[in-house]
Order: sequence, then C-alpha cells, then structure tokens
Amino acid sequence: MKSTGVVRQLDNLGRVVLPIELRRTMDISVKDPLEVYVDGDAIVLRKYQASCIFCGGTDDLIPFREKLLCKVCAEAIRTLI
Repeated sequence: MKSTGVVRQLDNLGRVVLPIELRRTMDISVKDPLEVYVDGDAIVLRKYQASCIFCGGTDDLIPFREKLLCKVCAEAIRTLI
C-alpha cells in the first residue's frame, strides 16, 4: 500500500472524511457506494462496482433473483440444463 501522509480522526459517530484530493484521484463522488474490506490489520475502502456472482466480471450484467450474472456465466448455466 502507498501512504498518503493524511491523518484523520473519527467523529462521535465513527465517520471519517476523505480528503477532496483523494476523492478526485480515485474518482469518488458524493453518494458513490464504497466497499469495506479487512486485510490483516488494515481497513480498505474501494469504490463499489457491480459484478457477476460467479466470475466477478463487470460487463453485460443480468439481474437474476436480486443477484447479478454476466451473459457468459448465464449462457454456461443454460447449457448445463
């Protein structure tokens, strides 16, 4: 990981403000969803991107029962039936 040199404190509700320079660099806008990961003792924030539940692909997604499938995986499932 790369250090930015920025230190922020949590407020009373557990929130932290991401600096505008970092949000611009990472193309994060107001109301953009972020995913939270834990990597050892680090908390990682990543801009959320919808993906296929099977392969993780992000192209040609099809909603199915509140989940997302890509067309390739959907076709592979069809051939199994």
